[in-house]
Amino acid sequence: MLRDSYPYYLASRPVAANADLVVTNKYTQEPACRVAQAEARAIEAGIAAAARAAEPMHRLPAYRRQAVLQHIIQRVTERHEELAHALCIEAGKPIRDARVEVTRMIDTFRVAAEEAVRITGEYLPLDVSSRAEGLEGIVRRVPVGPCSFICPFNFPLNLVAHKVAPALAVGCPFVLKPASRTPVGALILGEILAETDLPEGAFSILPCARDGADLFTTDERLKLLSFTGSAEAGWELKARAGKKKVVLELGGNAGCIVDAGVDLDYAAGRLVFGAFYQSGQSCISVQRIVAHRSVYEPLKQRLGQRAAALKMGDPLEEDTFLGPLISEEAARRVESWVDEAAAGGAHVVVGGRRHGVFYEATLLENVEPRQKVSCQEVFGPVTTLQPFEDFAEAVRTVNAGRYGLQAGVFTPNLEHAFYAFNELEVGGVVINDVPSVRVDSMPYGGVKDSGLGREGVRYAMQEMTEPRLLLLSKVGRLPGTS
Repeated sequence: MLRDSYPYYLASRPVAANADLVVTNKYTQEPACRVAQAEARAIEAGIAAAARAAEPMHRLPAYRRQAVLQHIIQRVTERHEELAHALCIEAGKPIRDARVEVTRMIDTFRVAAEEAVRITGEYLPLDVSSRAEGLEGIVRRVPVGPCSFICPFNFPLNLVAHKVAPALAVGCPFVLKPASRTPVGALILGEILAETDLPEGAFSILPCARDGADLFTTDERLKLLSFTGSAEAGWELKARAGKKKVVLELGGNAGCIVDAGVDLDYAAGRLVFGAFYQSGQSCISVQRIVAHRSVYEPLKQRLGQRAAALKMGDPLEEDTFLGPLISEEAARRVESWVDEAAAGGAHVVVGGRRHGVFYEATLLENVEPRQKVSCQEVFGPVTTLQPFEDFAEAVRTVNAGRYGLQAGVFTPNLEHAFYAFNELEVGGVVINDVPSVRVDSMPYGGVKDSGLGREGVRYAMQEMTEPRLLLLSKVGRLPGTS
């Protein structure tokens, strides 16, 4: 069960400054707990502490950084059900999915613990011409310094882990702003971090109002900003971030191609999962299905039957698949977009109705490309279906628009698989599965309006470090030798 209140963490210490932030049970819409909310002076103090901690964090040897990560793995494992329950309440995530997210969080920290002790550099032979004879170099990677992390509501444990774990692995102090709607999991992680021997000020976890969070973006003492959220917010933050490095993991409207000759039962099962798990509140949710004309009708029938059978209800019940959206406002927005598409000529194959904070699993066909449900990010349980004749046409359809995060392709044709890999304008191409697949060690990120840089532990560690060159002249040569 959730406690009545949680402190925030300032410079590695819990601070019960107030109980101003109310966290609601997303299913009942009733208050679930209260959380301390940071004001501007607390955020400034957290950044100052991170700046002071930069040197001791840099000097922390790899085995000690690994030990911190291993402690987190142990404690999260011990508190697995507590974290899953908190996630179910504060995010409305079905309990089975919540348990999976906690397990993924453990995986993310485990990969970081492994990578912490194998940060390597390179040796450079530099005698590329007579001018450089006798020169050689060694490159090592060093932490960039204090980092700012801003996280969204939809994966409030594992997306926090994807920023915190690589920072600890390389030795970067950080300030973290969890989403105000889902801060509890991050604060439980703060409790666990406070049990370690990290240098004072190595971390601050500070829930705050959006209009008070400007320092997370603009403060020049911060050397990297990593933001996960909407494209509109992300690019605006980048414009105000100044000289710091910026990593953006933003939105998408992922497309998935279903070629001729595939196993339709398998494809339909995976597509329904990819479109509707977590009520579609994922940036790699399947939003557009492009199916070969020869399989279009049987695939539509399978999708409709499977979508209609999904159980919607209390996320604490083990057999619930569709939980509530994050707010009734979000559900009303999804409702308005679907209604707008229907008014524009789209056919609702299944679903299409809102029930308070819930929205039914919805499949649409005959959707005009300009409709929001096609060209923008729905972030709800809605997917569209359209036919294609030629595989190159299907690829062009998926490429259309502003986003390019991940795409899926179901095909038995190896040439089509590699054509998709070569031509799809996305950060990741998934063959014979949905674009919603993410393994926490893989490079993850997008192109176009879907973002900048990559996450995935080792790739995030690259973003949080920078190369430093040691240039050697005539080293290892005895006097009098050439």
